[in-house]
Amino acid sequence: MMQKLGDFKLPAFFNYPPYFTLQPVRDTREKQIQLWKELILDYCRTQKVFLILLEEEFPLFSNPVIERSLNNEARETFLSALVSEGRAEWLDKGHRKCLILWHRIQDWADIILGFVKDNGLEDSVMTVEEIRLGIESRGTELHGMDRTILMRALKLLEHKGKVAIFKGTSADDEGVKFSV
Repeated sequence: MMQKLGDFKLPAFFNYPPYFTLQPVRDTREKQIQLWKELILDYCRTQKVFLILLEEEFPLFSNPVIERSLNNEARETFLSALVSEGRAEWLDKGHRKCLILWHRIQDWADIILGFVKDNGLEDSVMTVEEIRLGIESRGTELHGMDRTILMRALKLLEHKGKVAIFKGTSADDEGVKFSV
């Protein structure tokens, strides 16, 4: 039985071969999809995974102990279910690259505001890279986050008048002025 993936505890269903094949009966399939959605979000959140590439090895998509792995249809089905709930987005038309939103964009925006308030950064200026990788964000969910998701959350905050984003000298040093 495979109980862990690194430090991540796997659910019981992960050792049950039928869960690696899309179930034909609708009720069973709905339960299966629900379990996989929760597993994918939980794993991505705890391991800080933001991108799943369908055609590359992804630890959850196979269980060597029971010699089972999800085929592409199953992978796409489970990820599309997350997309339909706003918990993921396809980054390409062919559905091969999936951005995982274990927090919705609105929730990331709230986390940024919390970070600003907790650190007394109201009326401060930071670069996008400082928010993602700086000392201030260490130990927070913002640290190491995907740039695409961060920019989307910042643009949402800009739309609400909470931040102003301005171009720096190069593309990777945009500034963010908080006005919370």
